[in-house]
Amino acid sequence: MKKKDVWRIGVAGLGTVGAGLLELVSRRPHFAPGGGLVSVTGVSARNRAAKRSVDIAAIPWFDNPVDLARSTDNDIFVELIGGSEGPAKAAVEAALAMGKPVVTANKALIACHGAKLAALAEANGATLLFEAAVMGGTPAVKMLREAMVGDEVELVAGILNGTCNYILSEMEASGRDFRDVLADAQRLGYAEADPTTDIGGFDAGHKITILAALAFGCAPTYPAAEVEGIDQVELLDIRLAKDLGYRIKLVATASRSAGGVSVRVHPALTPLDHPLARAGGALNALFIEGRTIGRIFIQGPGAGAGPTAAAVAADIADVISGAVRPVFQAPATTLEPFIPIDQSRATGRAYIRLLVKDEPGVIAAVSESLADAGVSIDSFLQKSVEGADGVPIVLTTHTAPEAVLSEAVRRMSALPALLAPPRVIRIARI
Repeated sequence: MKKKDVWRIGVAGLGTVGAGLLELVSRRPHFAPGGGLVSVTGVSARNRAAKRSVDIAAIPWFDNPVDLARSTDNDIFVELIGGSEGPAKAAVEAALAMGKPVVTANKALIACHGAKLAALAEANGATLLFEAAVMGGTPAVKMLREAMVGDEVELVAGILNGTCNYILSEMEASGRDFRDVLADAQRLGYAEADPTTDIGGFDAGHKITILAALAFGCAPTYPAAEVEGIDQVELLDIRLAKDLGYRIKLVATASRSAGGVSVRVHPALTPLDHPLARAGGALNALFIEGRTIGRIFIQGPGAGAGPTAAAVAADIADVISGAVRPVFQAPATTLEPFIPIDQSRATGRAYIRLLVKDEPGVIAAVSESLADAGVSIDSFLQKSVEGADGVPIVLTTHTAPEAVLSEAVRRMSALPALLAPPRVIRIARI
C-alpha cells in the first residue's frame, strides 16, 4: 500500500471494544510506527443515541454498516459488531469486494466463514486481519501467523475464555456453586445477560478453530469442533479434583496427527503445578508446540476494552505498514477443511465420580465394571461429603480408548447402588 499522511478508518460497532479503539485513536493518533496519522472518519452502530464513553458527535454516522464499508471516505474498515451472520458478515464482504483492508475482532465470523472471506480478500488484493478475535490483547494469532511459520506446529492448547476461567476460579476460591458465581459474573460484567456462548464453550470453540487453521494451514472448520461447556461442573467435582492434585479448567485443544486434526473444547482436570492450572481469574493462557522450537507459553488478558482495542490497533498498524501474507498461512485457493480424527479411536484418561449408596460390595462392583470393560484405575478416592445424598467415589483411569471408557461408564451406570449418573471429566493431555 502507498504511504499516506493520514489513514482514515471506518468503525462499525461501538460497544466496549469499539469505544476503546476510538479512545486509543484520540489519545494516540500516531500509534502506527512511521505510518502517519490515524483518523476515524465514519462510525456505525445499532443505536446512535446510546450512552457511550466517547463523544461521536463530530464523526460522520452511518445507519447501515454496509454503507460505511463501501464508503470512499475511509481507507480501512474495522468490524466490531460481532456475530457470524447478518450485518457483520455483509459489511465485511462489501469492504473486501472493493479491495478495502478489513480488521475485525469477530471470532464467530472468522471461524464460520474464514475460508470464503480469505478467498474474497485475496481475489481483490485486500488484507483481512483478526488478531483481536483470539485472546484479546495477547498476541496468539500473530504468534502462529508470523513467529511460527518456520516450524511445524503440532499442538495448540489453552484457556481461551475469561468468563469460564473466572467462574471456575471463583467457585474454587469461594466455595459457591456454579449458578451463584455466574450471577456474580454477570453483575460484574464478566458474563453477558445471556451467557450461553461463553459457558457453553462456543466462544472458545470459535477461537480454537481459528488457531487450528493458522497452526495447520487448513480452512477454519467450526462444525467439526467438539464442544462441551462448564455448565455441568459442580462444586463437588472441583473439591474432589483438588484432593487428587488437579484443578478443573475449560481447555481448548487443537492437535494434528497422521489420522487428522482434533479440535476440542471441554472441562479438563489439569495438574495443580501446570501453568494452565495457575492461570486464574479472567486470564487467558496458551501453549503452542512446534516440532523444532518445542513449547511456547503465553498468558494475558483475553478481553476488555483496552487490551482488545490494542490488538485491533496492532492490525491497523500492519495494514499501514503494507505487510502482506496469506490469511491462513496458505493461499485461500489451496485451503481444505481439516479432516477430524475419528474420536472413537482417540485415547485419553478420565476422572469419574460416582454417587453411591453406603453399602458393602459397592467398590468391588465398580472395580469389576471397569475391569470387564478393559479400563484400569490410576487413583481412587472415597470421601464422605457433608450434604451429599450418598457417598462419592472418585477414580482416575489410565489411558484407554475413549470407546472403552464409554463402555465402562455404561456398565457402571447400571449398578443398583448408583444414586445418580456417573460424572465424567477428561484429564488434560498437555
